[in-house]
Amino acid sequence: CELLPGARTVIAVADRYATDAPEPESEVVGSTASPANASPKGRVARYAWGDDYHKVIKRRLFQFADTLRERWPDEGYKVTVDTAPVLEREHAARAGLGWVGKHTLLIHPKLGSWLLLGEIITTLAIEPSSENGFPTPLVPPTDHCGTCTRCIDACPTDCITPYSLDATRCISYLTIEHRGPIDATLHPMMGDWIAGCDVCQEVCPHNQHEGDSDVDPPDVLPPYKPREHAGGIDLMSVLNWDVSVRQRTLQGSALKRIKLDMFKRNALIAAGNHLREHHDDGLRNRIRELANDPNESDMVRQTAREVLQP
Repeated sequence: CELLPGARTVIAVADRYATDAPEPESEVVGSTASPANASPKGRVARYAWGDDYHKVIKRRLFQFADTLRERWPDEGYKVTVDTAPVLEREHAARAGLGWVGKHTLLIHPKLGSWLLLGEIITTLAIEPSSENGFPTPLVPPTDHCGTCTRCIDACPTDCITPYSLDATRCISYLTIEHRGPIDATLHPMMGDWIAGCDVCQEVCPHNQHEGDSDVDPPDVLPPYKPREHAGGIDLMSVLNWDVSVRQRTLQGSALKRIKLDMFKRNALIAAGNHLREHHDDGLRNRIRELANDPNESDMVRQTAREVLQP
């Protein structure tokens, strides 16, 4: 293992994150705001509703690794949370945490797929639990997707085929990882997503636990509790962000991975989709300004021009 020479064991863990948005705040007395005239917002994937999961899981795994190091000081330990070239889903599946579903995400048989993964890679040889008298985990995990194709049918960009995903069309990849312009033919399919996408998980039967007396999902940790991003991010605000505003708004969030020009690109696409259904002179004028602003990146100006096309 290049990440840790002599590695013999991968300890895989999973955290369940928030799946329900907080109740909307009561309308302010005297306010004239309503759904008809409220500023449009861009949707954010649920994994980013709370604190940055990288830091939350790493903090706990470092504590775990320190405990192991106290007992076995001569062994090596490496903590990783989506930050190293590690096949996290495959290791988690082999550890018995679930199976990799048709949408390519790990699914726990009772908790579903709203899971965040992390690992400790170590030179310590750890015997499987069955050899130590504990119940045998799901190894190999049983695939319970069966003939279901809900995630495939619901994907807005048709990027999913069974157990495979075309990242060049995936809204999560496009909004979070892709650094350049997004193909204009995909814009209408992206809806109001500006940071990730949850569609394939929202329709998955293994995430539909309401009314199921046999399933009692654990409460999520306080750091994952939804905060302001759960209600979406105001598109006009994003289109007016500068570096300092972006940094302040995303402090403590996993969304910091999305650069300023990428966020504006995403917000422009969502704004363009909004304008196809609604009249909003202020939003349209701001897009025109961005299309001609020499201080904006080529990608932002190009995207602004594209979304203004009839």
